Amino acid sequence: MLSEQELEIHIRGCALNKRESQKIIYSSFYGYAMSICHRYTNHEEDATEILNDGFLKVFVEIYRFKPAYTDTVSSFKGWLRKIMIYTAIDHFRKYHKHSLNRELNESYMHLPDPEEDSISRISYDEILHAIKFLTPGYRTVLNLFIIEGFSHEEIAKELGISVGTSKSNLAKARKQLQKILFQKNEIVRKNVV
Repeated sequence: MLSEQELEIHIRGCALNKRESQKIIYSSFYGYAMSICHRYTNHEEDATEILNDGFLKVFVEIYRFKPAYTDTVSSFKGWLRKIMIYTAIDHFRKYHKHSLNRELNESYMHLPDPEEDSISRISYDEILHAIKFLTPGYRTVLNLFIIEGFSHEEIAKELGISVGTSKSNLAKARKQLQKILFQKNEIVRKNVV
């Protein structure tokens, strides 16, 4: 990771369109940015496309970057995160918008027994991995609402859907995620016994 001073030098270099500074910022923040992109798609090609489109926006707009905090690195990471999220939203709108209104697949209609407390035995990483199995529309709404902290009104505005559709897709995403996690827990339990 770059030091604060190195980052400031390379931000100025990027503002002057210096390829070496762009390469250094890209490689330094690649893993961080890719982890954001992976939350919005389960296809490596799509994640790479979102990442590259996002970095293109970063390099075009970097002259506008002003640190919001005294820590330039944290401020830059927040700015980069926001660009990657909005780039993922743009990608979703371009390729998956119509999947928001699709009904749940019949295989996900069965919900787990409410007495089963599998959630307490599931790690954060397992939940993030399970989110990748959600349909693109459900995954996007769930990520924006739960992980990014968007309101339903903000989600509706960004995705071009109604507030009701956002709420409905979040509820369906939670049910679908619950089913995925329950099925994973059943497989693990059967393999242990």
